[in-house]
Amino acid sequence: MHGVTKNFGPVRALRGVDLEVHAGEVHCLLGQNGAGKSTLIKTLAGVHQPDEGEILWNGEPVSIADPQGAIALGIATMYQELDVVDDLTIAENIFLGHELSRGGVLRRGDAARETRALLARLGHASLSPHTEVGALSAAEKQIVSMARALSHDIRLIVMDEPSAVLDSGEVEKLFAVIRELTAQGIAVIYITHRLEEIRQIGDRITVLKDGASTAVNLPVAETPTPDLIRHMTGRTVENVFPARTGVPAAAPELLEVEGLGRDGEFDDVSFTVRAGEIVGLAGLVGSGRSEILETVFGARRADRGTVRVAGRPRPRGSVPAAVAAGMGLSPEERKSQGLVLDEPVFRNITLASFGREARGGWLREDAERRIASEQIAAMELRPSNPDLPARALSGGNQQKILLARWLVQGSRVLLLDEPTRGVDVGARSEIYGLIRALADAGTAIVIVSSEIEEVLGLADTVLVVADGHVLTTLPASEIDEHGVLDLVMKGTAA
Repeated sequence: MHGVTKNFGPVRALRGVDLEVHAGEVHCLLGQNGAGKSTLIKTLAGVHQPDEGEILWNGEPVSIADPQGAIALGIATMYQELDVVDDLTIAENIFLGHELSRGGVLRRGDAARETRALLARLGHASLSPHTEVGALSAAEKQIVSMARALSHDIRLIVMDEPSAVLDSGEVEKLFAVIRELTAQGIAVIYITHRLEEIRQIGDRITVLKDGASTAVNLPVAETPTPDLIRHMTGRTVENVFPARTGVPAAAPELLEVEGLGRDGEFDDVSFTVRAGEIVGLAGLVGSGRSEILETVFGARRADRGTVRVAGRPRPRGSVPAAVAAGMGLSPEERKSQGLVLDEPVFRNITLASFGREARGGWLREDAERRIASEQIAAMELRPSNPDLPARALSGGNQQKILLARWLVQGSRVLLLDEPTRGVDVGARSEIYGLIRALADAGTAIVIVSSEIEEVLGLADTVLVVADGHVLTTLPASEIDEHGVLDLVMKGTAA
C-alpha cells in the first residue's frame, strides 16, 4: 500500500500511509486508538475505497471493490469482534457464504471432511465439525475464523487484536498456529496493543499515528520498545503504573464478601476491600474471575454467601440494590454490556443517575449535559464533544465514560473488569492514573485483568484465582508474575 489516503467528510482518517508485507512474515501494525489502523485494514479488505494512493498485490496494481474482491485476491481479515455465528456448527461457519453443494444440494459430508483437514492444519484436530460454535471458547472461535479464511486460497491474513480475550496458554497456541501459517508462505498482519507480543511473533513493524505512518518496516529484533512508544505517542512513556500511596490503617472496610458461591462457577470466595484500597483478582481466562465480579454486583445471583457494602448486607441478584448501595461495575465487554453505543456521550455518562436528575418522570437534558461536561473535562475525554455517539470514541475514552458514569452516581465501590482491554499504551497510562486517583480519594476498587502484570502493577492486595477458588490472598508487593502462574498451575492441576 503506497500513499493511501482516506477521508470521511472533513476528517482525514489516513494521510498517505505506506505498508509493505512480504510472503511468510508476521508484520505488526501498531498505533494508538484512533491512529488509523482500522481504516487501513478495512481499505485493504475492500470495506473502504482509498481516495488517493494505490494497492499493489504481487507487484500489480489492484482495485479492491468489496470484501469478496479481497477474498478472491487471497486476503482475509479477522476482526477483533469475531464474525462467527454461535447457532451454526463449525463446518457451517467455515463454509458460510461459499457452501459446498452439487445440484443445489449441500454436500455436508464433504464439508465435514474438509473442516477436519483445516482444523488439523491449525493444530485443533480434536474439534468436531458438528459442534455448535456457541459452545466453544474464545480461542477455539478464533481457530474457526482462521479455518474459514483458509477455506479460501488465502495468502494474507489480517488479525486484529487476536489475543485480547486469551490467557497466556491460549496465546502460545495462537502463536504456534501463526508460525505454522507463515512456514507455509502465508503472510500475517498482526495488530496488537501488547508490545511484548511483537517480540515473540513479529518480524517487522509499521507504526501509525494520527492517520500517518510514522515508522515503516522496522525490524523487531533491532527496535527498542521506547522507540516504538515514541513513534506511537510522540513522547516517551517511562512507567505506566502510578506509585502506590498505601492504604491508611484506619481505613474502613467498604466491601465485604464472605463465602460467596455460585454452582458450577466458583465457591467459598471471601475478601474485603477498604476505602482507598485496590484489590486485584489474578488468574487465567475461565478461572471464574469475571463471574465473581458480576455476582458481587448482583448481575448473577449467588447460591450462597454474603456481600456487605459499608457493613450492610446486600440482597442477592439485584443490580438496582447494588447501585443504590454505592457500587458500580465496568463490565468485561464494555461495548455490548456497558455502553449504549448509538447514544451520545453525555447520556452514557448519566445513565446510572437518571432517577436523581429527572423531574416528574422526565429527563432534564440540560442537567445531563452540565453534569457530563464536568466529567468530560475532568477525565480529559477526547474528543470532548458530549453529543458524539459513544461508538465514535476510542477504547480508552469509552472506558473513561464508564468511570465517569459511576463518579456521577457517587459510587464508593468500583468493580473493574478488563479496564484496559483494547486500549493503547498511552491511554493505559491515563486510565491507571485515574484508577489510582480514585483509590486515593477513598474509593474501594476491585480489578480483574487477563494481564497479570496489570493486576500486580495496580493492586495493593492480590487474590490468586483458579478453577473458581481463591488459592491465596497477599500483598501485591510479595508476589510476581511467575509466582502467580506457579500457583495457578498447581491449583488447576489439583
